[in-house]
Amino acid sequence: MPNGMASRIAETAAVDEFLNSSRRDAGALVLEGDAGIGKSTLLIAAVEQARGLGYQVLVAHPAQAESVLAYAALTDLLGDVDPSAWDQLPPAQRHAVDRVMLWDDAAGPATDQRAVAAGFLTLVEVLADRGRLLLVIDDAQWLDPSSAHVVGFVARRLPARTRMLLTVRTGPDGSAGIDWLALPTPDAVRRVTVRPLSLGGLHAVLSDRLGRSFPRPMMARIRDISGGNPFFAIELARAMSSGAGAGAHLPTTLSELVRGRLGDLDPTLHECLLATACLASPTVETVARAVGCDPATVVDLMQEAESKGLIEIDGLALRFAHPLLSHGVYTEAAPGRRRAMHRRLAGIVDQTELRARHLALGATVVDEHTLQALDEAAESARNRGAPAAAAEFTDLAIGLGGDTPARRVRSATMHFNAGDNTRARAALEQAVAQTAPGEVRAEALRMLGIVLLFADSFVESAVLLERAVAEARDNLAARVPMLITLSFALVNSGRMDDAIGRARSAIDEATLLGDDHLLSQALSMNAVLGFMRGDGYDEQAMARALELEDVEAHTPVAFRPRAQYALLQAWIGHLDESRRELAAIRRQCLERGEESELIFVAFHQVMAEVWAGDLSAAALIGEDFMERALQLGTDLPLSVALTTRALLAAYAGRADDARADAREALAAGRRCGSTRLMEWPVTAVGFLEVSLGNHRAAIDTITPLLVMPEMAPDATEVIGATFIPDAVEAMIGLGELDHAHRLTTLLERNGSRLDRPWTSAVGARCRAMVLAARGDVDEAARSAEVAMAHHDRVAMPFERARTQLLLGQLHRRRRHKDAAAATIKEALAAFEQLGVPLWADRARAELGRANVAPQRAGGLTPSERRVAELAATGMTNREVAAALFISPKTVEANLARIYRKLGIRSRAELGRLTPFE
Repeated sequence: MPNGMASRIAETAAVDEFLNSSRRDAGALVLEGDAGIGKSTLLIAAVEQARGLGYQVLVAHPAQAESVLAYAALTDLLGDVDPSAWDQLPPAQRHAVDRVMLWDDAAGPATDQRAVAAGFLTLVEVLADRGRLLLVIDDAQWLDPSSAHVVGFVARRLPARTRMLLTVRTGPDGSAGIDWLALPTPDAVRRVTVRPLSLGGLHAVLSDRLGRSFPRPMMARIRDISGGNPFFAIELARAMSSGAGAGAHLPTTLSELVRGRLGDLDPTLHECLLATACLASPTVETVARAVGCDPATVVDLMQEAESKGLIEIDGLALRFAHPLLSHGVYTEAAPGRRRAMHRRLAGIVDQTELRARHLALGATVVDEHTLQALDEAAESARNRGAPAAAAEFTDLAIGLGGDTPARRVRSATMHFNAGDNTRARAALEQAVAQTAPGEVRAEALRMLGIVLLFADSFVESAVLLERAVAEARDNLAARVPMLITLSFALVNSGRMDDAIGRARSAIDEATLLGDDHLLSQALSMNAVLGFMRGDGYDEQAMARALELEDVEAHTPVAFRPRAQYALLQAWIGHLDESRRELAAIRRQCLERGEESELIFVAFHQVMAEVWAGDLSAAALIGEDFMERALQLGTDLPLSVALTTRALLAAYAGRADDARADAREALAAGRRCGSTRLMEWPVTAVGFLEVSLGNHRAAIDTITPLLVMPEMAPDATEVIGATFIPDAVEAMIGLGELDHAHRLTTLLERNGSRLDRPWTSAVGARCRAMVLAARGDVDEAARSAEVAMAHHDRVAMPFERARTQLLLGQLHRRRRHKDAAAATIKEALAAFEQLGVPLWADRARAELGRANVAPQRAGGLTPSERRVAELAATGMTNREVAAALFISPKTVEANLARIYRKLGIRSRAELGRLTPFE
């Protein structure tokens, strides 16, 4: 244990508990404190302890000079990874990480930082599978933005048996903190403040570092001035040892002390130290070239600095003994000296990004050479998947006088890609306001439209994208992507016809342009929108889109032809094919680290699993979906995730949960301005109310959607019309047979016109309900049989069981008791297997009515009990008859028996007697 650690009782206990914990879950320990307080000393001891306990340890020591170099800390962390672990990376992740590590400088599309993050996560998971893993970051406040993004991504998904140990500087000279650090559970992060050392602890440190003891009065003075800060105390003791006696003036601040330590150095050594402070990775050779002397002289000078406790030499690598010394050397140098040093270093370093930064820091006036270097550095950073660094280089160019609309748009684009939507939006709004109409402003409008699209404002996005298309004029390469994105914004704003018009324009212009990938997106977008409108499935166009698609392009998943093909397969009833495709797309998104894209995929996966009858799989996807939506923290993913959770709760019979989630989903959808987002929560609650037999509540819920089949009578595909069969059942329950008939006719017509099994099946089921409510039970049974035949064409077990239950009811009404019992039993078995308790209860009640069991004298049969329950709510005989698929005359007969058995004479008395036993 290093000297002075004995007095760190609380801190060492926290580290010991953290490393020796028997818990297998992920965790993080953050050591916080002022500069020089001893955080790194604690961390070094903890790393040694962890290795002794069998941990695999990955360490990064970011420095202030490195905080401007993209992925500097990540490269540090990955330096000691077992080579065999790299082989576990999928190709896309391996390529991305190779470019970050500068192992692969091949030309090609820009690396996506999401793939870098996913690659690091895979490596962490591989290493964690092999044993306990510790990720260590010293001075985490200096983490470069690109590394912070990746490490933060992994922290939020930190696997079991993985721990993170970090030090963070606090105080006025510290950073704003490490707001990127969040683990899977909030209580997984523990923060420990490193306290000042006691007098005895300071004495132990000074004796160890300086090789001598100090009298107690001197120690007391050192303790008083330093406040127990070990670094400050060591430097004070050095000052005293060099001649300042007990009564002499001593520095009272760290910065004053550092200035004093550097003031009497050899001028050449001072230049060497300044070069070292300016470099991200200083070496003897680089420093020698910067100061214009031979390497041997630099070694001699640096050895002198090492003897004074300023520098540490590791082979040919140089580093300051403490970050405060580096900071002191740099800030104490006159601005002119610093600029001159940066200009010299710009001519020495060979890395594009470092050279540009030195040129920028050495510039006093705008010059095209520096601006060009910064533009090249921004492009280099973008290609390496470091959009935050790319934005910073572009912002430097703007700050040096290179403020052009094009640079502002590029800066905003990189900020957006780095996840900083606020800065992106502000820059784009300024660019739009200050730029004349033309292609540059068109691009600014396009990017602002995309920012608003992802900020959950479809209506505003559509307005901006319309302006962008108009200003792009004849630039087809710019217009086609705009038109495709615009069509997506329009359909989510409820403007289907306009959306299809823009998609068709995109097809025409992409064809003229000769860009296969853009044409593939336009074709598939048009195919999906046309299908949703009721135009049918353009299989030929979809096949052409798949043929032309560039599967390696970084296209938003909602615009990928392969993803749209997967959706269409579900909507036409090819559920197994759709589920396979969606699972493959999900894997690809995970490999690329495309977290936000998973929201789109997960929603459609949940719907496909629900339709296919695997509610347990849907629930698992939905749970993961909700967690990711909460991490993203914006309204669009939250609305969609809450909608799926509400729907699954409705199937599971959890009425209160379903209604609560649907309310929240609707509120989030309204904030997005998306009519499409608001349709699904309404559909979920409407289904719940029908499942409960609350027909009035169901109609009150669904009514806002009933305008849709009136305005777009062809649009009755499963993706947008599952509320229609529920509306029909509720209307019949309320005696609104004419409206139910009109909706049923739409389903029948479109099912036949498009040869769509689901539409035909539910249309025939609705027809059976309408006929039964009008008293034509025989014809109703024939319609139900037709519905069953259509169900045989599409594997949607819940819908089939729902129709079976109706068919069993109709068999009962026709007095075919054996057929009724057999059919209802089969429906009940399906409902129980699916896990839909409300419908299983309905089937059991119907089974009780079909099989009249022995009963006590005076007791109600299950059929009588159900009639009594409905009549007691105030429903008329006709409404009860419609709800139970029996005739009003049968209701009257049942009520007569009920009154006789219960000894009552009116419905008012009946209401007072519920529940009926």
